[in-house]
Amino acid sequence: MSEDFFHHIWKYRLFNQLELKTTEGEQIEILKPGNHNYDSGPDFFNGKIKIDSTVWAGNIEVHINSSDWKKHLHQHDKAYDNIILHVVNNADVVLYRSSGEVIPTIEIKDRIHERLYLKYLDFNSCDGSIPCEKQIIKVPSFIINSTLDKLLLERLERKSLEIINSLALNNNNWEETFYQQLARNFGFKTNAEPFELLAKSLPSIFLRKHKSSLLQLEAMLYGQSGMLFEHFDDKYPQQLQNEYAFLKQKFKLQPIEKHLWKYLRLRPINFPTIRIAQFANLIFSSDHLFSEILEIEDASLIKKIMNVSVSEYWETHFVFDKTSIKKTKHLGDEAINNIIVNTVVPFLFVYGKQKNNELYINKAISLLETTAGEGNTIIQKWSSLGLSTKTAAETQALLQLKNEYCSHKKCLSCSIGNYLLKKV
Repeated sequence: MSEDFFHHIWKYRLFNQLELKTTEGEQIEILKPGNHNYDSGPDFFNGKIKIDSTVWAGNIEVHINSSDWKKHLHQHDKAYDNIILHVVNNADVVLYRSSGEVIPTIEIKDRIHERLYLKYLDFNSCDGSIPCEKQIIKVPSFIINSTLDKLLLERLERKSLEIINSLALNNNNWEETFYQQLARNFGFKTNAEPFELLAKSLPSIFLRKHKSSLLQLEAMLYGQSGMLFEHFDDKYPQQLQNEYAFLKQKFKLQPIEKHLWKYLRLRPINFPTIRIAQFANLIFSSDHLFSEILEIEDASLIKKIMNVSVSEYWETHFVFDKTSIKKTKHLGDEAINNIIVNTVVPFLFVYGKQKNNELYINKAISLLETTAGEGNTIIQKWSSLGLSTKTAAETQALLQLKNEYCSHKKCLSCSIGNYLLKKV
């Protein structure tokens, strides 16, 4: 039996408490199991028990065997000298305080329902990607919904960490940090790293100084991406080279390496050349983009801002010097939703937290609730199990559930797992 499971048994009192006695034969009643402590020190704080006629309040320690107390060297730690109760599966030794008193101990190995432990073992031995996939259909919808609400906030908090770290590196400059994270998102999974490096090599203030000229914006972005250092036959890339030569000197720019960009297995519409053209158009058509988003009340307007296309040259090209059939290359709905979910929403959430303003936190969640959810293999798996995956709020919560709980078999920390374990 694992100690995590035994903690779970105690925390939720999943054992027979009738005629409960200490190992010394004293009558004991559990009034409050205490608050689970995940840091150093006793396992449960602020518990409350009644031994015979006396009520005790304090900390409680939980072990598989009584002898684990000495293995963990608690006898040398004063933090454990005032433990009011020692809960064990197997009382193999008698323990004493430094004063010589016996530490009150209860043994519960014969009080745990066997089917509960077997179900726990079944979860842990499951070969599937979701340990409870055969049983989740038995979980009431209100438990699933409340769990997903909690997990959505967990996921937003996790995404917040990267933004907070970036803000610190950018001297708390929200616009610059948003620009860098947005650029990373424009690279999506395959070209996220080089897109972020591109943005960091080209501060947004340089782009704003020339935002009235799409040609100059593209010259700086393609130049800094390392894509303009070769011979071209087309007139447009030649113009970009000339503009970039001047701007590179003006701003003392150092480009990134061209070889960082990946094209293999990408559809041409997702080539980095096209994504850079779309990114240039977004900068060209907006001013202080993050400030604009903060002021927008209607979620559909944010999607409208993101609905950018490419300049005329790129309508007939996917790469330089190679003509293709003319096509308007708008940033698609799926890509726009991805940017909203992974950049816009987390920034609104962090901004609301940092400024202590619920308006932006609510706007972030509202955006997720009105944005279509992802359609990856994880979400498809949840859909096959009957869980709703219509909105980004639902899919983000389900991604958090799968990645942070199911994949690590942390069923004891999951409300859904808890419900199923209790149904013995």
